[in-house]
This record gives sequence, structure tokens and C-alpha cells, in this order.
Amino acid sequence: MPTERPSLYEMLDERFRTGRCMNGDDGLELLYTGCRWAEGPVYLPAWRQLIWSDIPNDRMLRWDEETGAVSVFRRTAGHTNGNTLDREGRLVTCEQGNRRVTRTEHDGTITVLADRWQGKRLNSPNDATVKSDGSVWFSDPDFGITSDYEGYRAESEIGANNVYRVVPDTGEVRLVADGFGAPNGLVFSADESRLYVSDTRAGYVRVFDVRDDGTLSEGKVFADASARPDARFDNLRFDDGGRLWVAAMNDGVHCYDPDGTLIGRLNVPEAVANISWGGAKRNRLFIAAETSLYSVVMAVTGTHPTGPGHRPWRQGVPPQTTSAPASAR
Repeated sequence: MPTERPSLYEMLDERFRTGRCMNGDDGLELLYTGCRWAEGPVYLPAWRQLIWSDIPNDRMLRWDEETGAVSVFRRTAGHTNGNTLDREGRLVTCEQGNRRVTRTEHDGTITVLADRWQGKRLNSPNDATVKSDGSVWFSDPDFGITSDYEGYRAESEIGANNVYRVVPDTGEVRLVADGFGAPNGLVFSADESRLYVSDTRAGYVRVFDVRDDGTLSEGKVFADASARPDARFDNLRFDDGGRLWVAAMNDGVHCYDPDGTLIGRLNVPEAVANISWGGAKRNRLFIAAETSLYSVVMAVTGTHPTGPGHRPWRQGVPPQTTSAPASAR
């Protein structure tokens, strides 16, 4: 008698099986627990390490794939949220508490990429992605200013929750999309012709056509979470089959076919905040879920958040690291 597929995978459409989305590990691997709210994992291929945020504890942690050791990467980190890499392999970070987007240079110094729009302070940048032209795109909801738990309580100077683009040559911060309840995760399609943005409060993922001048179309709904009331969309990642994987908070990890159909999901025992592909073959899905960091090695392969042709850190050591253990809050 064939063995029943374990409960990690839930098939909602036959394409989840035929696309080999159910192949790989039979269960989640727990890599670390002890966070208050884990977010923003990003894999550093040159160092075979993963960096992620623990927002309320105001620290960034680092997991080493070779040894399994976890240490503090940065403490007093500005209540960081989302992280990504740019085309030079530099770490781009949304500092929710400091209300800015920064870049960690190869020598460990920090460059501020954005902290204001039209002279007004940003709300609390949440997630970022970098286009092949070097422009940095980021979401700016108000999560970090609604209380002192994940930032510092304050009034919004902008009065809205938007998505912005940092122009690479001038550093100008431009508004590219508005009308969100709370924009959260964002990712480009493989050819960068479309931008996908999750709206946590509205409960859907919107997709926009990207014009040559860096502006966006009006956008339309790609995925709607209303049929699954426990789902609240957070960040997004593509695999190389064009399927969109979405952190869906209390409803695990969703997998959407390129036509927008929810074809399957991964069941996770904690609320899923963020996901990221990594590992030597980019087929290891890392899941930051509430207090813990998990991973699952799969048959599908993830695309890199900056697309093909990125270059990992090439010299020196990972910037601003410490050797202190990460066991204590």
C-alpha cells in the first residue's frame, strides 16, 4: 500500500502535484526558536548563511548552514523587518523602527537609501526588492508606528501607506503605488515586467505592469485571501516555474499558479511571516514563523530576489557581525 503523503503538503489543485511542488522533505526542519517575531530571511550564497530579523527583540540573527550555529548578526538593529540583497551582494534592510531603508556596504558601514518622501518621514519600511537597474523598491505600511512593540509609536507624517522606488542615479524617492491598506511583501516577475505587492489589511496580492520609465500601471488583484479567512498575506517569492509562493500568516505558505489559482499550501505550526529561497541549489525554502526559523528542501527551485546575474559578497567577511550567542532575548 502506498505511503500517505505527510501533512506538510496540502494539494488544492492537481498542478501542485504535477509541478513537483510536493516533492522533497517530508517535514519541516526547525533551525532555531526563541524569537518574539521572526521576519525577513535572506540567504547569503557566498557565506552559506541566512540572516533574519527578530523585530521586537531589536536584533538580527545569523544561521550558518555548514555548522547549524546561530549567532547575533546585529543588535540594536532599528527593529529591522525585511531584508534582501542588491546586485552587488550588499544587504538592503528595512529598518522599521528607524523609519528608513539602508544598505550595508562590504566594509560594514551603513548607507541610508531612503528615510523621507517629499520632506516627510517614512512610516516604517517593511520589505524591499532590487531591480536589475539598481533601483530599490520598498513598501511602507504603518506597522512600526502603531505601537512601541515593533518600533516607536508615532503619527504618520505622510498619512498613507504606499510603495516607493529609490532612483539609482539620484537617490530620489518616488511614489509608485498607493491606495493600500497595508502594503507588505513585493517581488518582480522573472522578466521584471510585473511587480507583485501583498496588502495585508486588504487581504490580496496586487499585480502591476512595470513601464520603462519606472512607473506602474493601475494594477489588479492577482490573489484574494477572502476564501481563507485565516490568511493574511505577507511576503512573496517566485520559483523558477513561475509559481508565486506567499507567506499567509495563520494559513501556512500558499502556492499560486501563474494564472492566479491557489494550487496548494504548506502547513506550518506557527504564523508564517516571511519566506526566502536559499541553499546551494536554491531549493531550500526558509520560513520565518513567529518564534522560529524553519526550512524545507524541495524539488522546485526558487528564483533569486534580485533576478539572474546577481553577485554575492565577494570579499572580506559578512559585515557588522558578532560572535555572541543568540540564545538570550
